[in-house]
Amino acid sequence: MNTTSRSRRGTVTDGGLLLFRVGGVPVLLAPSWWIGSLLIVVLYSPLVGRLLPGAGPGVSWALAAAFAVLLGLSVLAHELGHVLVAIRLGIPVRRLRLFLLGGLSEVARSPEKPKHEGLVAAAGPLVSVLLAVFCGLLLVAVPPGGAVWLLVAQCAVANLAVGVFNLLPGLPLDGGRMLRAGVWSLTGRRASGTRAAVFGGGLVALGLLVWALWGLAEGSDDRWLRLGVCVVTAWFVVTGATGEMAAEQRRSWPTGLALGDLTRPVLQLPAESPVESALSASAGRGVVLVRADGVAAGLLDESAAEQLAAESPRAPAELAAEPIRAETVLLESETGDAVIERVAEVAAWQFLVVDDEGRPAGVLHRDDLRAALSGNRRTR
Repeated sequence: MNTTSRSRRGTVTDGGLLLFRVGGVPVLLAPSWWIGSLLIVVLYSPLVGRLLPGAGPGVSWALAAAFAVLLGLSVLAHELGHVLVAIRLGIPVRRLRLFLLGGLSEVARSPEKPKHEGLVAAAGPLVSVLLAVFCGLLLVAVPPGGAVWLLVAQCAVANLAVGVFNLLPGLPLDGGRMLRAGVWSLTGRRASGTRAAVFGGGLVALGLLVWALWGLAEGSDDRWLRLGVCVVTAWFVVTGATGEMAAEQRRSWPTGLALGDLTRPVLQLPAESPVESALSASAGRGVVLVRADGVAAGLLDESAAEQLAAESPRAPAELAAEPIRAETVLLESETGDAVIERVAEVAAWQFLVVDDEGRPAGVLHRDDLRAALSGNRRTR
C-alpha cells in the first residue's frame, strides 16, 4: 500500500478511491468495483420484473442498482470483520479494498499461529451470516410484496451469499484459510495447509463453472447472471489460489537449512576507517562500523561505499553506512518463517544477526535469502 496517513477521504490513490479509515486502515474503492456493479445491474434488472410483478423499467433498474450497492455494503461489512479481528490480535493490516465482485483485506504480516489464521478468516463469514439473520428477521415486520420488502430480502440474500460462499474450503476464500489453519494445526506445517486449500480452490472454481453451465443447459431464469458471476468469480479464485501457492513457496523455509548457513561473517571496524580499506576488508563479510564511543554507526553499504571510494578513497567509512534499526536486527534463534516475514516487511538489503545476548553473529543479505528460497543457495 502506498497510501499515506495524510490522504483524506475522497482522495484517489493507486489502490482506488479512499472512502474512510478504520483503526488507521484505509478503506479503498477500486475502479473495477464500478465495472462489477454495472454488470450486476445489467444482469439482475430483468429478474426484478419476475420478483416484483408490475414493476416498470425504471423500478427494475433502481432495484437492481440498490442490489449492487447492498452487495457492496455486504462485502464491506464482511471485510471489516476481518480487519477488526486482525487488529485485535496485533496483526497489522495495510488496507481494505473493494473491487469487481469482492473485497480484500491486505495484512502486512501473515498470522504466526494457526489459531489466529482461523479467527481472522472466520470473522468475515460470521458478520455476513449475522447480518443475513437480522435482515431475515426484519422481513417479518415489513409488508410483503413491495419494493421495500424486496430490498430487505435482497440484503438478506446478499449477506447470506457472501457468508456462505466465503465458507467454501478453497483459497483465497475464508473457508480455504480456515482449512489451511486446520491442516496447519494438525501437521505443524503451514505449507501443508496451503497446498490442501489451494487444491480446494481448484475444486471451488470447477464447481462454479459446472453450476453456470448447468443453468445454461436448463434455461434457468438467472442463467446469464449466473454465468457472468461464476466465470468472473472462478477466475478470481484460480488467480488467488495460484498467488497463495507462489507466496507460500517464497515464505517457506527450506528443510535442514539454518540461519547461520546464510549469514556472512561479521567484521567490526572503526567508523573513521578509510572507506577504501573498509571496502577491501568487506569481501564476503558484513562490516559493522563502530564509533570511538563503542556505539555502532551502521552496516557498511557496499554500493554506497564503492561510489564514495571512487570519489574520495580516504573518506570515513561511516559516510557509507546503513543505519542499524530495530527492524533490521534478527535474532540468531528466530524461526525461519519469522526471518522471511521480517525481511519481506522491511525495506533493507542487509540485516544484522545477533545472538541471544545481543552480540553480532553475522549479516544476512536479502539476495542470499532470496537465492536460498528459490533453491539456488549460494556457496561461499
